[in-house]
Amino acid sequence: QVQLVESGGGEVQAGASLRLSCAASGRTFSDYTMGWFRQAPGKEREFVAAINWDGGRTYYADSSVKGRFTISRDNAKATVYLQMNILKPEDTAVYYCAASGDSNSAYVHLDTNYEYWGQGTQVTVSS
Repeated sequence: QVQLVESGGGEVQAGASLRLSCAASGRTFSDYTMGWFRQAPGKEREFVAAINWDGGRTYYADSSVKGRFTISRDNAKATVYLQMNILKPEDTAVYYCAASGDSNSAYVHLDTNYEYWGQGTQVTVSS
């Protein structure tokens, strides 16, 4: 089992930055591809970003976040981060981190590919 705990969410003005953290415990953190997903009210959960086991490869959703968000990880701290810059009201959502034992990069955007999930952290961006 892998336990994931997100933190760092909050309410900010448009244009601000936030850094989300997700602390993992239970198994060897570096065995897992880590991902961030988000779910806005009334919408389906969507892929935001993912990172492979050693941080050498990162993946992002389309232009809605690419260039503004950066995913990173610190295996020594068993933590994955999501740096979010130039936040927009449409970024408002609950953000979840997830862990996948599948290293196949073709599936990093699929939530069904992740076995473990955190409880989520709310990000609210006001205009």
